Amino acid sequence: HRFADLLEAVSSLSPELRVRFTSPHPKDYPPPLLSLMAERPNVCNHLHMPAQSGSSSVLRRMRRGYTREAYLELIGDVRRLIPDVAVSSDFIAGFCGETEEEHRDTLSCMEEVRFDQAFMFAYSMRGKTHAHRTMEDDVPPDVKNRRLNEIIDVFRHNVQLRNNEEEVGKLRLVLVEGEAKRSTAENRTWSGRTDQNKRVVLASGPVLTEEEMNPFLSHVLSTRTVGEGGIDIANDDGANFLRTRVELCRGDYAVVQITEARGHTLKGQALWRSSIVGFENAKNSQGWEGSFGGLVGQVLTQQNDHF
Repeated sequence: HRFADLLEAVSSLSPELRVRFTSPHPKDYPPPLLSLMAERPNVCNHLHMPAQSGSSSVLRRMRRGYTREAYLELIGDVRRLIPDVAVSSDFIAGFCGETEEEHRDTLSCMEEVRFDQAFMFAYSMRGKTHAHRTMEDDVPPDVKNRRLNEIIDVFRHNVQLRNNEEEVGKLRLVLVEGEAKRSTAENRTWSGRTDQNKRVVLASGPVLTEEEMNPFLSHVLSTRTVGEGGIDIANDDGANFLRTRVELCRGDYAVVQITEARGHTLKGQALWRSSIVGFENAKNSQGWEGSFGGLVGQVLTQQNDHF
């Protein structure tokens, strides 16, 4: 059986079970697997695609089995098929015989792809490997460390830009994993992850329920054209839906509006407790992107003032 068949079987167990996989070789992304990811809301839009280097000559010495060009073409195919996908990778600085030009190829690859997460290391020779048997670990430690720092700097710069552009203002479905590391009794905060495997920190407190929010969304989107605002919680009939609040718990899904990006960690405000299916249905509603995104801030402000 193919891996895509296994993924299809696991994701069919429950539409509310998030399925995530990691660390396959870049060659292991056939079209059926990518199509399944695009079709199934509970298969996470996150791919770990370890490049190791952005230089074709280094990749050849590593015996990776692909070129820089093939890797970039695969990234392009993935993002065309799954536009909201997050891509993470691995990079090694200072592999055997690496030149400054080959190092710059890695930096330019990172600039072009703008990875959402990366695991970056200085090369360390391991025994019983092809490199150990046939090559020399000849890049000086200070050069390795300098190149590693340059790789880290490029990643941090681009992940901040990407999250500012792609995340801030978006509504994301977050799986609540537990209290955040800096949570205190006076300022309790939750930590969770998006479909794209990005960590989100959000304040605790009562949120709306999906059962009340869904009819409210239907009311708003059916009575307003795209781009039209002006909802009045105090007087709008839709306000009758927004009465009940619940506390989030570990294991809940919450719709969160992302308000800030700090590197690859996001901050947000929980709006309502949801489900994968409910969130997907809301996203597919007519006018979701056009009107509701602009209305949600008004809803929050006015409901807090009125109720």
